[in-house]
Amino acid sequence: MNPHATPASARLKDKVILVTGSTTGIGEAIARLFVREGAQVMIHGRREDAAEKLASELGDRAAFVIGALEDPETPAKLIAATIERFGRIDGLVNNAARITRCVLETATPELFDLTMAVNVRAPLLLIQAALPGFRKQGHGRVLNIGSINAYCGESNLPLYSISKGALMTLTRNLADAFASERIQINQLNVGWTLTPNEYQYKLNDGLQSDWPSHLPFGAAPSGRIHSPEEVAMAAIFFLSDEAALINGAILDVEQYPVIGRNPVKEGK
Repeated sequence: MNPHATPASARLKDKVILVTGSTTGIGEAIARLFVREGAQVMIHGRREDAAEKLASELGDRAAFVIGALEDPETPAKLIAATIERFGRIDGLVNNAARITRCVLETATPELFDLTMAVNVRAPLLLIQAALPGFRKQGHGRVLNIGSINAYCGESNLPLYSISKGALMTLTRNLADAFASERIQINQLNVGWTLTPNEYQYKLNDGLQSDWPSHLPFGAAPSGRIHSPEEVAMAAIFFLSDEAALINGAILDVEQYPVIGRNPVKEGK
């Protein structure tokens, strides 16, 4: 039995999709599940060894490209590489992001520019570069991976939060601009997720190695936080034909309503 065979019921069968930042965490989970659902996936990352290893595991429906998204020439190169390898492009997942940790007092112009370049400018330029391919296909799907920090954020994440707010406006603006061309642009605002990077960040912050088992009720009323695979399942929907008429949507992948929530009145 071929472990990479596409099931007849695959939700992304034969769709060609570029997933940025897909060598670890949420991006890796998206790449793996997309291939499982029949897609041809272009993996992207900064480390060639990690990208090559994942592409090898996923088989002939995956390839990889390396590039730093703070370079304004990289987005066009990623799109060109995807089309060259697979012959077309049907979808784009803007997952790569720089999580800049600082407070207002330590924010610098250089940090601001770098954060905005990766988190906002790169998705914009990737969509711009993908437009001709989408138009040739007569359709296109974009999913931007945002964060619930877009609504306000945390005091130690001002630049990251600002960038995710900008990404949310980018999503709605471009969804409106290109709706008549059957180019759909949606976004997931992802809450706290247990990625390898997040696990290590919290260790660096001084938490114990078993911190995922001791979460504050206000952050994780279910007793746990999201897995990357759960976020990837939501991504499948937006790239599939099931979301054929959904455009400009922002889905909060979170355990509670972000807007209108009153944590002071939380009950246990």
